[in-house]
Amino acid sequence: MKYLEEKGNTTYGEKLPLFIVTGASGSGKTYVIKEVRRMMPDFDVFDPHNLVEFIGHDWEKIRNIWLRVARNTAQSGRMTIICGTMMSWDIEKCADFSFFNHVYYINLHCDEESREKRLRERNWSDEEIENHKNFAKRLLEIADEAYIPPMPTIDTSNTDVTEVASQIKE
Repeated sequence: MKYLEEKGNTTYGEKLPLFIVTGASGSGKTYVIKEVRRMMPDFDVFDPHNLVEFIGHDWEKIRNIWLRVARNTAQSGRMTIICGTMMSWDIEKCADFSFFNHVYYINLHCDEESREKRLRERNWSDEEIENHKNFAKRLLEIADEAYIPPMPTIDTSNTDVTEVASQIKE
């Protein structure tokens, strides 16, 4: 995310990139938000789940709303990081996708034992946990082929939140 250092300041109307920290449930996306905000005060950092209580689980609508927020943020010369499970093929369908010069993804991942422990603490069923273990594996498999540039992965299994945020910043 050294885009600012390489490109310098932006002028109004120039397209900015969008950054998405994705991963299967239990990987630490929500957990890392506060630390990313602290380390990267020049970025606006959002959790897509914050809309669920108002509009339910309409993820297409949620993605479109957050990209609109990111677009408006970019028009103010600031960049956005969205920390939530979002796939490139879904983001590309959003109405405001074309307002970004590129969307960069980072995958947060943890081992199966950590994921299971974290999801059991949320009272998830065995079936839901298994689904997200499989989804996490699939994200690793497609990271190099479905994302341009290839999506890097950060292991959150036993990594301190400050270190995870530092890796996101890099």
